Amino acid sequence: MNGLVRLLCILCACGVFCCCKSKTSKKSVEKQTVQAGSDSIPRVRIKYAKGFWLEYRDGYAVLNVKDPQESSHTCYQYALIPRRKKVQTPAGVPVVEVPVRSVVCMTSLQLSNFIKLDATDRVVGITSTRFLFNGEMQKRVDEGKTRRIGIEGNFDNEIIMSLNPDLMLISPFKRGGYDAVKDIGIPLVPHLGYKEMTPLGQAEWIKFVGLLLGMEDKAGVEFDRIENRYNSLKAMVGDVERRPVVFSGELRGGVWYAVGGKSFLAQLFHDAGADYFLKDDPRSGGVTLDFETVYNQAESADYWRIANSFAGEYCYAALKAQDERYADFKAFKDKRVIYCNMREKPFYESMPAEPEVVLADMIRVFHPGVLPDHEPVYYDLLNK
Repeated sequence: MNGLVRLLCILCACGVFCCCKSKTSKKSVEKQTVQAGSDSIPRVRIKYAKGFWLEYRDGYAVLNVKDPQESSHTCYQYALIPRRKKVQTPAGVPVVEVPVRSVVCMTSLQLSNFIKLDATDRVVGITSTRFLFNGEMQKRVDEGKTRRIGIEGNFDNEIIMSLNPDLMLISPFKRGGYDAVKDIGIPLVPHLGYKEMTPLGQAEWIKFVGLLLGMEDKAGVEFDRIENRYNSLKAMVGDVERRPVVFSGELRGGVWYAVGGKSFLAQLFHDAGADYFLKDDPRSGGVTLDFETVYNQAESADYWRIANSFAGEYCYAALKAQDERYADFKAFKDKRVIYCNMREKPFYESMPAEPEVVLADMIRVFHPGVLPDHEPVYYDLLNK
């Protein structure tokens, strides 16, 4: 708690934080979005994302950002104004000139939006290249056009100052450490797509980035394509007679890490025509369980989903070697483990902007007769 309070104070000092108007209802915000009083900032309609929305004013727009899971009631506001245009904005609301020309990305999920928009040339700084798959981004790093700035809590201030980005996209509910850059004067803008509870909600953050980059039209077209394909696939399994049960996660340090029944992953399974083993759990975030609890609820589940960064060839023997009790699950015995190796697949770098592809992967596993010709991209059954 002390860390969160300290972080909020830092953001205040940077001039990037203020409270959203609590009395502004969602309905009134939607009305303001449709009936904008100025054409200076393009109108962007938000359908699924819960973590950001826009209020249009005379000559500018107020961008509101909050935690989609509402685990924190902190709300951020930014006045978006056209670059080089003089506009009177509310006191205390930090100004972001758009289009943004240069950005530092703190996470691969943020980077996924730039990759999907073919806007990697705007990314001048990233935290790590450990699992960097995109060829264009890797080329930029090799040529020094995109620099590594260090990790949260251990930034290289000199590099950040030399980059002088128009803004940094941050994840304020993670490790933080932004006190290292609080005096540089660069706007810190939260990107909270990772906390969205639906696949389409997470993917819709492409509109957030598109608006900042002046690429709102391209972002809208791309999202419409994603949405249409996703909903079309979802409809294919909407009336299936049998919905298999799937569980997720692994033991780490004696604790089983999973997610609640209102999470992104639970929604993905549901849309793919399956039932998550914790579907009745009311939590939207991470859940820690002991082995016995998981076994009691998932021993007879049809499928087991695993995503990790295993070094080497992942197989059932390797899985059993981690814990012999794994072999007692029905999904293990039937060889129905759904697996994604994050060392080999752009799990965070591309998948967040491709929910329709992930959905197709899952449908192919759960209902193979529906998409017999689909080639797995991220997830597939372990076959050894």
